[in-house]
Amino acid sequence: MHNHGLGTWLTTRKQKTPDKVALIHGDGEEVSYRELADRTDALAGVLWQHGIRPGEAVAYLGENSPEFLSALFACAQLGAVFVPVNTRLAPPEIAHVLGDSGARAVINGPEFTELLSPIAAELGIAHRFQLGHEDHPEARSLSRLLEASIGGHVDAAVTLDDPAAILYTSGTTGKAKGAVLSHGNLTWVSINTVIDYDIVSSDVALMISPLFHAAALGMGALPVLLKGGTIVLERGFEAGRVLELIECYGVTMLSGVPTTYQLLADHPNWASTDISSLAKLTCGGSAVPSRILTAFEARGLSFSQGYGMTETSPGATSLAPAMTRAKQGSVGLPHFFTEVRIATQAETPDGDRAATPDTDSAPRMMVPRGTVGEIEVRGPNVFLGYHGLSEATAHAFTPDGWFRSGDLGYLDEDGYLFIADRLKDMIISGGENIYPAEIEDQLNSIAGVSGAAVIGVPDEQWGEVPWAVLTLAPGTDPAIAATDAVRAALDGKLARYKLPKRVIVIDEFPRTASGKIRKADLREQYRQ
Repeated sequence: MHNHGLGTWLTTRKQKTPDKVALIHGDGEEVSYRELADRTDALAGVLWQHGIRPGEAVAYLGENSPEFLSALFACAQLGAVFVPVNTRLAPPEIAHVLGDSGARAVINGPEFTELLSPIAAELGIAHRFQLGHEDHPEARSLSRLLEASIGGHVDAAVTLDDPAAILYTSGTTGKAKGAVLSHGNLTWVSINTVIDYDIVSSDVALMISPLFHAAALGMGALPVLLKGGTIVLERGFEAGRVLELIECYGVTMLSGVPTTYQLLADHPNWASTDISSLAKLTCGGSAVPSRILTAFEARGLSFSQGYGMTETSPGATSLAPAMTRAKQGSVGLPHFFTEVRIATQAETPDGDRAATPDTDSAPRMMVPRGTVGEIEVRGPNVFLGYHGLSEATAHAFTPDGWFRSGDLGYLDEDGYLFIADRLKDMIISGGENIYPAEIEDQLNSIAGVSGAAVIGVPDEQWGEVPWAVLTLAPGTDPAIAATDAVRAALDGKLARYKLPKRVIVIDEFPRTASGKIRKADLREQYRQ
């Protein structure tokens, strides 16, 4: 065997559990591990016949489907690099991902074929494959090619240190950067997840988040497949259907963001749906508000929460359900094979974070427990670097090899991590540092508030002042979101300089594919 990466996973699963259901999708179609392995071998053969070789990039633009996973593992067999593309991107953003990654082939859902045509022509992409049996003048039917494929497992020489995928960051600041994840990164994040979330082969995981996102892939699909569990694969999220699927398939695992769980708890069928099979709930993006914890605790459920980013494949820490209340607001302890530390920030004489080679090479000083500093991560799940961006990669790591997250946080006396905020989101008002996450936590505790984001807005007197942008639950009296009412609700809970100077109510937040609020968009809108 020459392949020591992800390319062997399905072959091994086919040997160990050939008839076990790997995937359930669509209207209940089941795919066994044998079938998934055979489909993957066939796709690897198609790509090889079309000239895809080790190190070359193959992009995938489409919703969750078995073909997504086959494409990932087929690339892994060949030693090629898989590039999942966010389906919510605008055409110029898609063009950036395809061009920056140097994709030689694109596999896409038929709904994206026309959109891709001018992009592929401009970039000179050699091969285009369209899901399904329909041919297109510029994209060949993948199903027909697979039916004609001679199959056979391709065993390219691959090590754990070789690139497996390029996942592009959400691009909330400037153009998206491609985080290069190795076979080892994805293997170790899967092992961490199996250990810390206690995944077993009898688990049935409902996958509602897009697989092009690092969390759904690295901490959802891959660890479940590694362990031999079953994935119920959905193209998107709709609360009523999710409740139906949980009851229908005896779903044991569900992952989402706070909004996901709030919509489930608010659905009319919440109380009448049998969710007794659920045992493992994971939530990312932000801390779970108390009202959501209470709603699920009333049904005998608690959450695992965590912290991470694409560059850590993505898991860095996890909070066990048993500690949800005792350490409420924390994102937990480092994953089993991952380390986290808190370091001081290199600063310029003006007090701004420096981004120069001199300060990057300055010694890092660890801060005492309870002191806010930059969160740094080290472990076999930490990425190789940013594709084609050597300077950005060098800046992302400390001289002693720790990844600089760009997030602010602190460790409590027991070593549990608490997030203060993103460095770029920190507000400086009258010389005082304000961390929006602290204010948002309090805003989310106000009855009727379904979501909150705090941004810094320029102010002639104070430099910046915090504004609150809120969404309200259906039927909520808008009066609760009046600026004076919100300030009164927070008065005494926060220092007065942290109280929002203005409150704005909107219908829906702009969000990334992972569900995080795009604060850059809000700042752009309200700084006018």
